[in-house]
Amino acid sequence: MSSAPVTIRPVQTKKDRKAFVDLAWEVYKNDPAWVPPLKDEVHGLITPGKNPWFEHAKAQFWLAECGGKVVGRISAQVDELVQQHMQPGTGNWGMFEVLDGEAAAALIATAEDWLREQSMKRALGPISLSIWDEPGLEIEGFDEPPTAIVAQHRPAYQGWSEGAGYKKDKDPITYELDISNWADPMINRLIALGERNPRIRIRMVDKSRFDEEARLILNLLNDAWSSNWGYVPLTEAEIAYAGKKLKPIIFAELVRIAEVDGEPVAFMLTIPDINELIKDLNGELFPFNFIKLLWRLRKPRTRRLRVPLMGVAKKLHGSRLASQLAFMMIEYTRRDATTKYGATHGEFGWILEDNKGMLSIAQLPGAAINHRYRIYEKDFTAG
Repeated sequence: MSSAPVTIRPVQTKKDRKAFVDLAWEVYKNDPAWVPPLKDEVHGLITPGKNPWFEHAKAQFWLAECGGKVVGRISAQVDELVQQHMQPGTGNWGMFEVLDGEAAAALIATAEDWLREQSMKRALGPISLSIWDEPGLEIEGFDEPPTAIVAQHRPAYQGWSEGAGYKKDKDPITYELDISNWADPMINRLIALGERNPRIRIRMVDKSRFDEEARLILNLLNDAWSSNWGYVPLTEAEIAYAGKKLKPIIFAELVRIAEVDGEPVAFMLTIPDINELIKDLNGELFPFNFIKLLWRLRKPRTRRLRVPLMGVAKKLHGSRLASQLAFMMIEYTRRDATTKYGATHGEFGWILEDNKGMLSIAQLPGAAINHRYRIYEKDFTAG
């Protein structure tokens, strides 16, 4: 890098937004594990009017430049729902990509200054942009390509974040499991008991009623996760937006809903590892790559599947029935995943490291942590 000073400027123009998104290609150009995201998806995430998150939140984006070259980016955001459901005065920063430590320090300081101007008392980061998008900084698992909807970061980011005064708040983790050879006698007995219980029904999602099913699942999610650390409810607009984005990668055999006495009380959303299908597209869908992707999505066969979302109604938390329903959904999905989709491995996550209920389910026989992320905190009032 040249000896020119680092300058930070806000993203203002269409050209700036393009530079903001495209920087990742420079940062990870020599990383064989990196999977280029679809650029349209990233642009949609950061654009008011496209992402309904902006209906209850605001964000500012910056670029770091040195010698006329973009060398870093960051966002800072204030969400009204975070103020209501987490600690008031909590702001976030994220979308963090940078080439060197000097630019990293300048970007984080700029984001903090903006958050203070918004009367925030502390910062949590990186979170890009919502806790439902990409929470945390990767600190373990750099050599393994990330699965769908999971961030990848440079190892240096940890030191640069901690050098700016940030301390660990929570670690979200993911577990990987060989699903082709998984079996456990005790869990199998629990599943068999559930199968003999006439009150229990485990069904596939009905894609012919997609909007209704998506709303059912995401409302169950709001209920199931409402006591979790970091929980912020999804609005009706966000539920509709999430359903629209997820629809192309939803396959009936991979999404299960558990009913007890006819009432939906649990769900498990499993998706193919779309990163295996898009890695060679270099982030571009047009002019012809969208045809490739549509073809691949007709009947995807990926080595890995990911369970990004799973939940059991709050009223069943801590019960034996909750575990029974979870293991039944896992086993039914596993059977179809291996026989119909050719998958050999599954990934659960994110799961907070102190979420004992979810850990008891994710820590299946043979499961191991394959990625660890960290959400950092800095108290602006300390000292």
